[in-house]
Amino acid sequence: MLDLSNWQEIISTMKKNKLRSFLTGFSVFWGIFILVILLGAGKGLERGVMHNFSDAKNSAFLWGGQTSMAHDGLNVGRRISLKDEDLELIQKKIPELGHLTGRIGMWGSLINYKNEYGTFQVMGILEGYQHIESVQLAEGRLLNLIDIKEARKVTVIGRKAKERLCKDENPIGEYIKIRGIPHKVIGIFDDVHPGETERFYIPMTVAQKVFGRQQDVGSIAFTTGESTLEESQAMYQEVRSIIADKYRFNPEDTRALGGYNVLENYQQTQAIFTGISMFVMVIGIFTIIAGIVGVSNIMIIVVKERTKEIGIRKAIGASPGSVVSLILQESIIVTSIAGFFGLLVGVGLLELASGLPASDFFRNPGVDFNIAIGAALLIVLAGALAGYVPARRASRIKPIVALRDE
Repeated sequence: MLDLSNWQEIISTMKKNKLRSFLTGFSVFWGIFILVILLGAGKGLERGVMHNFSDAKNSAFLWGGQTSMAHDGLNVGRRISLKDEDLELIQKKIPELGHLTGRIGMWGSLINYKNEYGTFQVMGILEGYQHIESVQLAEGRLLNLIDIKEARKVTVIGRKAKERLCKDENPIGEYIKIRGIPHKVIGIFDDVHPGETERFYIPMTVAQKVFGRQQDVGSIAFTTGESTLEESQAMYQEVRSIIADKYRFNPEDTRALGGYNVLENYQQTQAIFTGISMFVMVIGIFTIIAGIVGVSNIMIIVVKERTKEIGIRKAIGASPGSVVSLILQESIIVTSIAGFFGLLVGVGLLELASGLPASDFFRNPGVDFNIAIGAALLIVLAGALAGYVPARRASRIKPIVALRDE
């Protein structure tokens, strides 16, 4: 075990060879530091990208477009507009779907509250849409089924829209004008996507009846419950086929009916980041291995320089095990201290980076507790591996040979 005399001897040796001790430790410091930074940055990138999947991960979206393939004797260029009846048809043919809903986008809508004016995005939605978007109610209430059935002129506004248009006033219960039509504010919502808090939600029936959208549905959204990726893909394709059959276009025509399956995109992104994490881990480990090799080479030089000293130790009765222990302890101490500071500096930089404004692609970089513990154990193991070869070499030195060494 490491007793006081060994501590004193190791510290004395390190003080006599400050540059060598620094270079020995720096290679391990740098390896651990790079490993922590790479893992933390990878985690920050993953969190940033995955943040964009904060809406229902088992959801899918479809919207009408213009045909680009001839089909069933019909020419290209036909406009496909989804209708209310399409929702009823899909629900009838695939009852196992979760929330099936629609929305109408009214971009660039002029809105005013008292003497304040602004241009915002207004979304005409059905009740189920609020379960798909990550809408977080801040004040008041959300749209309900009665609002939609009776086509009430009510609206729920985003936090940023409220700040821009209403300043410090509480608009709940007040009226704002959307394209000149008064709507009563019934709630304020927040969203994990800051850009989406500049929206106004109104009943889709109001968008249809008041703003002239008739029976149109801008896009259809639905969830696939607890289905697997394969089941989700099958449901998504089945919905496409139902609409394609009704409007007589090729189901593979993505310009006639655009859309995407969130679960498929989510799992593909997860797989990409799993690969990135493994790649980063390999790079970090090889960086540490390079440090271990450097430490081992330096320890071999240390053993060479202390050959006569080791010979004297063995001549007066030191066992090979005690010689191995001394070299190993020195290696472990140097690498552990250097590795600890590498871990500390790396985590410190990640903490500073986590305080910077988050973006859609990078947020909250950091290393979790299990990885930090694993890195600490890796430091000790690295020190043991780095010192083992020179320690074994030192233990095999014969006293008579060592005493002749110059």
